[in-house]
Amino acid sequence: MAVLRVKFTKTKRDKLAQVLWILNWFSVLTGALLFSLGLFLKVELNKRQEMMAEGGVQYVPNTLISVGLIACAINFLGGKICYDCVDTTKFLRWKLIMLPYIICTFFFTFCVLVGALMCYTMRWELEESLNQGLTEAMKFYKDTDTPGRCFLKRTVDKLQIEFQCCGNNGYKDWFQIQWISNRYLDMTHKEVMDRLRSNVEGKYLMDGVPFSCCNVNSPRPCIQQQITNNSAHFNYEHQTEELNLWKKGCRQALLEYYTHIMQSIGLTVLITWLFELSVLTGVRFLQTSLENVMKQGDPDSESDGWLLESSFMETARSNLNIIKSLGKSNQIDTANNGDPNINVPSTSKANYGPDNVPLKQTSEDS
Repeated sequence: MAVLRVKFTKTKRDKLAQVLWILNWFSVLTGALLFSLGLFLKVELNKRQEMMAEGGVQYVPNTLISVGLIACAINFLGGKICYDCVDTTKFLRWKLIMLPYIICTFFFTFCVLVGALMCYTMRWELEESLNQGLTEAMKFYKDTDTPGRCFLKRTVDKLQIEFQCCGNNGYKDWFQIQWISNRYLDMTHKEVMDRLRSNVEGKYLMDGVPFSCCNVNSPRPCIQQQITNNSAHFNYEHQTEELNLWKKGCRQALLEYYTHIMQSIGLTVLITWLFELSVLTGVRFLQTSLENVMKQGDPDSESDGWLLESSFMETARSNLNIIKSLGKSNQIDTANNGDPNINVPSTSKANYGPDNVPLKQTSEDS
């Protein structure tokens, strides 16, 4: 029994073909939209690629860009097919192509769905990438004279100011790394030498943060040095007082920023997938109804269209049997190719006499 059987008159078939022609052109525009969203996401990720681990999550925008380009091509072809299907006689040129087109488009819509799901599942990979990237960027913050790293100080400072964040997880991350170059340390000063000697790795660690961590909204002048030393500042208690530093870590700030973008893009891609699926369903009804008209031989007669000619279970069982039969025929061909003596006719026993002595051939035999 056919799934979703619908009866079509010639007028309904023509209207369906015209509507699908228009919808396919809308689908071309949605393909361009997917391409644009993928390009936008790629640019946003590249803006802060120094804050991410190498590789990162670039596969997500690349997938959206590819899907968008393929969508433009597939829907352009679909529009041409539907336009010609208004005339039943022109359908003949597409008759053999429509079913493969529908199958390929179905798998393509599945790729669109995968792209939408990627937008929602990339958060964990993005978080790990940001964690590694920010850790490395902070580690090389002081290397302003090192080629290939001299830009990191400016990049990190701009990031902390723009996103109102400090450190990777928080401002205390700066306490665990040396973020001031030895070039700007007075090695003759006793306090500097004591700090260097007190660290196993010989690093100059202190309870201070870069200026870009300062909260510009705080009424008190920024306290960025000796943050944990209460006696160094008047009327100050670092454990209870509201510090005039950005509290949020930059990893969390960037994660929230990109998550908002990804959720918006994911929702758009999901809506696009539903739209593509509905257009594909219409094309399937058009194809089956036109094929039934051709079988009847009267272009003006009514015809049935359906989504599947048999039930879901019967269709799945039939396709499984086809795959199995193809697999068996492939095994037989492989076995035949492996035996050099296959299909070689054997010599008839009638040409041999007693004790397997060959008999002399007569002229008639030859």
